[in-house]
Amino acid sequence: MTPVLVVLGANGVVGRGVAEAAVAAGRPVVAVGLDDAGRAGIRERHPGADLIALPAAIASDADAAALARELRALGRSFDGVVASLAGSHPCGRLMDEPADVLQRALDQDLLPHLFAARHLLPLLGDAAAGYVLVGGPGSRYPWAGYGHCSIAAAALRMMARVLHDEAARHGQRVQLLSLDAPVGAARAGGDAQTEADKALAVGRRALSMLDAARRGRPSPIVDYTATLTPEVIAAAPPRARSSSPGAARGRTATPDSLLPARDLHAARALLDAIAFPTSPGNLHDEHC
Repeated sequence: MTPVLVVLGANGVVGRGVAEAAVAAGRPVVAVGLDDAGRAGIRERHPGADLIALPAAIASDADAAALARELRALGRSFDGVVASLAGSHPCGRLMDEPADVLQRALDQDLLPHLFAARHLLPLLGDAAAGYVLVGGPGSRYPWAGYGHCSIAAAALRMMARVLHDEAARHGQRVQLLSLDAPVGAARAGGDAQTEADKALAVGRRALSMLDAARRGRPSPIVDYTATLTPEVIAAAPPRARSSSPGAARGRTATPDSLLPARDLHAARALLDAIAFPTSPGNLHDEHC
């Protein structure tokens, strides 16, 4: 049977987007946390989907161990894991909030990733594509009003590096897909479909990371820029750019004429270095 992709946090907007992208790509999926409505919605859009929904939560080592036992009981082999695990947090100054707010951010956004990786990485065989953690914004520069989330995101960024190095010694691949803007449920007057489209694009990017990891040693950190369109995210290797007079006159760009992800990252890194000097090597193994 075709190996299965495990999606953690499939009850959230991003996690559901990952599950949706995987099912649309024809991958068998175990969606952990996906509720009945979410499962019905995906199956309605993809009637032949090989989709298993598990209602497990991951708030402790014991939860993750129980999930690993459930997954083994399925009798399937596993191709990879995409983990989108995060809580919901209030806005407020770190200096004004009680310490419990920061503790809760670490308990919801950081530690579940460790619990899950500890128990699910051993399920992945040598042929598995890898393990992708999805991290929220603010990991490199403070997110105004959400300093507690920035601290948790920065800690996850370092934990991803540690897990990347430790897993590599056993031939496994761990990466972090770091989002630079929140993707969540639409607020009043907002467009829920736009948020769903963003989540689907994030899901496609996570899948492309797994596919690319098969071809060599992957980067521990992949930064996802919110301004990238799904077309750019899923783009093939860069093609020659047109320098036609029409383009020079400022004709509106189409997805085909946008810069590839790595060129956009190079421009961002240059601007960051000018405005916020960083230590040597800070971005040497990070890319979009």
